[in-house]
Amino acid sequence: MSPMFKSSIICLLLLTLTTSCKNEKKEPVEVETSEPIMENKILTPVETIEEAYNKEGFLSNEAIELDMVISFGGKERLNGKMTYLTNSTKGKIELNDGSFIYYDGAKVFHSANLKNEKAARFDAYTWMYFLLFQTKLSDEGTIWSDVEALELNKKAYNAQTLTFEANTGDAPDDWYVVYSDPETHMMDYVAYIVTVNKSTEAAEADPHAIGYSNYKMIDGVPMAHNWEFYEWSKDGGLGKVIGNATLNNVKFVTPDANTFSIPEDFIEK
Repeated sequence: MSPMFKSSIICLLLLTLTTSCKNEKKEPVEVETSEPIMENKILTPVETIEEAYNKEGFLSNEAIELDMVISFGGKERLNGKMTYLTNSTKGKIELNDGSFIYYDGAKVFHSANLKNEKAARFDAYTWMYFLLFQTKLSDEGTIWSDVEALELNKKAYNAQTLTFEANTGDAPDDWYVVYSDPETHMMDYVAYIVTVNKSTEAAEADPHAIGYSNYKMIDGVPMAHNWEFYEWSKDGGLGKVIGNATLNNVKFVTPDANTFSIPEDFIEK
């Protein structure tokens, strides 16, 4: 075989191989990933309120402590330091006159020198509930109505009525109407009745509302430092101001072993 013929064969083989490689089709490569595909979660109206108030951040703390002064009709109703577990199962009110109120679950205790014994259960739970309301919207036993548009103080709100299943909490016949801002989902006002120490009929004849304002961030959690109490009706809206509350020194704390220990000589209410 001549050198020229051999060279021609080699060139032909190279051309065939090159053409074959160009004509090969590459199959797509599937890449596995360990990250799941997450769908966008649609929050319920209650969940949007809880998210606006950073409920998760609130509950990441063990307890909250604050000073509160409450006045009605121009007279001081209560003045003291309040400490509550963030899950609301235990609480203590240390009044500035040296008396105390404790609650542990459904049991309420007070010191012998408490001046207003009849209001011990009311004070034990009501102020705590108003303070922690935004974290208790989805508690067991809560029943929510559909959202409706209601106007209050010439502003349109998302409004929902909260009622409770029988045997829920200390006052299952209470009800609330929550007015939340459609954009921020913060609660400006909450209308309510209180049935502790009175019949449902008497409570419904005298409904009130609480307005939350002066929000301050406490470790990433918005807390209203001023409350105003109003006369209220669903048709007439807010009436005159009947009381107010001021909160100071609000902070999250880690309770010690004795924070909620109830002294042996305290009276169970």
